[in-house]
Amino acid sequence: MVIIPEISISSCQKNMPVIGMGTASSHNEADDETIKAAMVDAIKAGYRHFDTALIYGSELPLGQAIAEALHTGIIKSRDELFITSKLWCSFADKHLVLTAIKTTLRNLQLDYLDLYLIHWPLKLSSQEIRQIPFPKEYISPIDIRSVWEAMEETQILGITKAIGVSNFSSKRLHEILSFAKIPPAINQVEMNPLWQQKELRQFCKSNNIVVTGHSPLGSKGTKQGENRILDCDLLKEIARNKGKTTAQVSLRWVYEQGVSLVTKSFNNDRMKENLDIFDWSLSSEELSEIDKLPQRKGLFLNTFMEPHDMVQEIDAEI
Repeated sequence: MVIIPEISISSCQKNMPVIGMGTASSHNEADDETIKAAMVDAIKAGYRHFDTALIYGSELPLGQAIAEALHTGIIKSRDELFITSKLWCSFADKHLVLTAIKTTLRNLQLDYLDLYLIHWPLKLSSQEIRQIPFPKEYISPIDIRSVWEAMEETQILGITKAIGVSNFSSKRLHEILSFAKIPPAINQVEMNPLWQQKELRQFCKSNNIVVTGHSPLGSKGTKQGENRILDCDLLKEIARNKGKTTAQVSLRWVYEQGVSLVTKSFNNDRMKENLDIFDWSLSSEELSEIDKLPQRKGLFLNTFMEPHDMVQEIDAEI
């Protein structure tokens, strides 16, 4: 079993494994039983960080997988795992944050989270919305000061060990830092060799915020995903020269930037392959060539929300 390096995060005594298993899936990709089985396989393979969210619909099967891993002795204690979940936009109101995290904990059959993130920097005014794209009439700006105060309260109560954000720009992080009593420990954003987030990473580093890169392989196989990472000629050439896969080269590049990352596969062989990135490295020449790759983001909020000024603003920022 692979031993995964860990990274320290602010305001938290527990370190975070640098690579996590993502659990987002489209409804036609995996049912609950498939997700549960995949997560049990991931724990067996060595994954200890699991990234979920209320909107993913994967909290329940992940919770079942954790319970099975404990019952069968794959792990001896829940404390061996690092569990991240996220506050969905329809709960982005000060008085709803505690309700949301308690729902998440019930789904996961846990007493606490290791990390709780604000999923997007906006608010949806109805919890009944199910259609995608989300209608623009329900989209509004988030009152980030009051919501962050509620996030801080969840950490003070001990029901999460750390708090952070997801898909936040430097500008929005700067706003939180101007009033936060507990600063964000994490900013989870799209990051890969074709969307390197250099300026945002520098801002986060200077403010002791760890970046977690989602979509390190471009979210291939998802509704919003594409194949451009795995089809990149330079990454394929480096992979051939090293006897590695293109996916491994991309994941290794993200890791070498000093950040953490979340990858996802429900295929047992590929999930093991994605962990095989720690006993080799990219050369300075290879890093230099990757640094020159043309940049284009792959994930846009407007793929699942109707056109709105807030949506366009967020897409332009990150």
